[in-house]
Amino acid sequence: MENKIYNITLSDGSVIENLRLNGNNFISEVPVSTELFMDNCSPIIISDGETARIHENMELVQITEMKDEYWFVLRDITEAEMEKIKMQSDIEYIAMMAGVEL
Repeated sequence: MENKIYNITLSDGSVIENLRLNGNNFISEVPVSTELFMDNCSPIIISDGETARIHENMELVQITEMKDEYWFVLRDITEAEMEKIKMQSDIEYIAMMAGVEL
């Protein structure tokens, strides 16, 4: 496990502070819920105190409560996945406007 401390800034400006990283799991000592991440992951800024990386489109994979800690995983949504989401949205919009049920 790394000794660095991470902060994550969500798209609404809320910050999850004092996180440790184990593999791809962020570890928080304060409760973290799925509602915190809902519609709040584009963009996300992850900082280790030295560098900050902006992730344009992420999603929450899971949250696991272990003892007094909350382990959570985020992942980047690929460009191909974003294109598929947009295409599905466009299809649903056209169907709605044409009065067609999908």
